[in-house]
Amino acid sequence: MNAGRGAVGKAAVAGLLERGGGVRARVIPNTSSAVLHGLVQENVQPGATLFTDAHAGYRGLGSQYARAVVDHAYECVRDHVVHTNSLENFWSLLKRTLQGTYVSVDVDHLDAYLDEQAFRFRERHGKDADRFERTLKQVEGKRLTYSELIGK
Repeated sequence: MNAGRGAVGKAAVAGLLERGGGVRARVIPNTSSAVLHGLVQENVQPGATLFTDAHAGYRGLGSQYARAVVDHAYECVRDHVVHTNSLENFWSLLKRTLQGTYVSVDVDHLDAYLDEQAFRFRERHGKDADRFERTLKQVEGKRLTYSELIGK
């Protein structure tokens, strides 16, 4: 992945965050309306309220969802309610982890890094010991071989 602004040479990643709930993130093929609409429809019940930025790929979602838009060129938050700040926080933490802890991430493994960061984000208010115990319970009885890990 390249540093800096712009999409050239970068993987597209989408995220959804339920306020007061969890976050989901995954690699997507592109940021077209078809892909973004499909992602929202898979994860969000019709009639829910969506808070999005002004990306053109979200246009047309208003027929199934209540949608409020924050255009970051003009504002970050409106009426203390309409914002994407929680998800922006997730992206910030993810970027710091990828650039600082892992340094280099292959796009083939990016979904695994996204899952790890989503877990960390969901569990951020807990204690380290509780988070460690929950993690151990999730791996009990599971085995991951090297060939499964690298997809061969």
